[in-house]
Amino acid sequence: MSVYDFKAKTIRGEEISLETYKGKVLLIVNTASKCGLTPQYEGLQALYERYKDEGLVILGFLPLFAKVDVIGDNAHPLFKYLTSRGPAEQFDIKWNFAKFLVDREGNVVERIDPQVTPAEIEGKIKSLLA
Repeated sequence: MSVYDFKAKTIRGEEISLETYKGKVLLIVNTASKCGLTPQYEGLQALYERYKDEGLVILGFLPLFAKVDVIGDNAHPLFKYLTSRGPAEQFDIKWNFAKFLVDREGNVVERIDPQVTPAEIEGKIKSLLA
């Protein structure tokens, strides 16, 4: 199983398979529109602009996809999968802007804490794009 086995609705209500992004490096982000961490949108956009031609796609669950639950019994199946990839303390979602880095084969490589800025993970993204 990989992230490619999941579907999610866009903000327009269209269901899309994550298989669409096969072969890309993905950064899946639990975003929020009203949060102290929303300035990270700028950094996420900058990362995307810098590396999109090399295969980076950033999937935000609010700006690109419909709002979903990411924890609890009603969590979206994708987020249940993402948080089950490692020890609970490593892969739990504690706050908005938790980030999941996924390699080109659809494997979850790492969950990145919300407070870690996009600029701070640039090196990790570059190594997966190489």
